[in-house]
Amino acid sequence: MKNKHKFSLLFTIVAFLTLFLTGCSNNSSSTAKKSSNNQITVNYTLKQGKKTVSDKSVKIPKKKAKVITGLKKAWKVQETKGFITSIDGKKQNPKKKIYWTYTINGKWATKGADKQAVANKDKIKFTLDKVK
Repeated sequence: MKNKHKFSLLFTIVAFLTLFLTGCSNNSSSTAKKSSNNQITVNYTLKQGKKTVSDKSVKIPKKKAKVITGLKKAWKVQETKGFITSIDGKKQNPKKKIYWTYTINGKWATKGADKQAVANKDKIKFTLDKVK
């Protein structure tokens, strides 16, 4: 009778641990899938004139997929009403008509960085140069 009781107890413990560990492993893999499905990667390039000064790929949440989101994640940014005034300490100079401008996948942006949506694998290029 004692052996039967020990076997039942051992079986219960093994069954509980198996279910517990299986539950834990399923949750972690679904969480990893969720987080990767909820993020996009955007490539940012900073130029000063024709010289590239920085290039970074940034992961940002799909829900907040605006140009400014990844820019602020990668560099120290100052902005006014969605228009960039300084990136990484490099400031525009309105008296000399030097401003930050940007393109998305080679096309000029039509909105401020806080309004412009981005998609996975977009290429954003910010250039600090004289505007004609």
